[in-house]
Amino acid sequence: MQLINQTWYLFKKEVVLEWRSKYAFNGVLLYVVSTVFICYISFNLTPGFTGSKGYPIVWNVLFWIIMLFASVNAIAKSFMQESKSRLLYYYSIASPQAIILSKTIYNILLMSLLSILALLVYLVFFTNTIGDPLYYFLTVLLGSLSFSTVFTMISAIASKAGNNGTLMAILSFPVIIPIILLLIRLSKNAMDGIERSLSYGNMGVLLAINVIVVATSLLLFPFLWRD
Repeated sequence: MQLINQTWYLFKKEVVLEWRSKYAFNGVLLYVVSTVFICYISFNLTPGFTGSKGYPIVWNVLFWIIMLFASVNAIAKSFMQESKSRLLYYYSIASPQAIILSKTIYNILLMSLLSILALLVYLVFFTNTIGDPLYYFLTVLLGSLSFSTVFTMISAIASKAGNNGTLMAILSFPVIIPIILLLIRLSKNAMDGIERSLSYGNMGVLLAINVIVVATSLLLFPFLWRD
């Protein structure tokens, strides 16, 4: 019960701080909109590209590339923006599990909101027919969950190594690559309108990866926190 209360208060703190500054949200939203607009202009400058057979595949892959870099920009600052004095204060009032859980939940909420807005902007600029819109939307939310859990854990590790951005990229690479491949496969099936039952296996693997990442965060973060 104490863990839940601490997580809730720390989560509210994250939301209040973001609401006051809106630094991460506005910055990443501007990045997404500007990137989509640049891609839209580039595609329009290529005659006949929008009518090519491979366009839906490019449309899908490009969306996940944009979301990948957007999530890095949004979540990488989870621990890197915290000062040593504030971390020391957290150490005295909350458990390490509550801190990592509050960060993870907040990042999931932030990335889910950004992903929905990015998808809407994407659909405004790019005309494309999605065979199963609801399943594609669920895949986008699942991708937001996956990016949030992975990059929150990696951000926590990198913050204990001098906030090394290169270290964060190296550590996240082995985990994020299979996630990206699964998300592209799931979303492509949704775009083609393939029977949902054929994608349940990949979705189960993706959920299992998220469970493992969260469990690993809860186990390892207390040891990082002591340093």
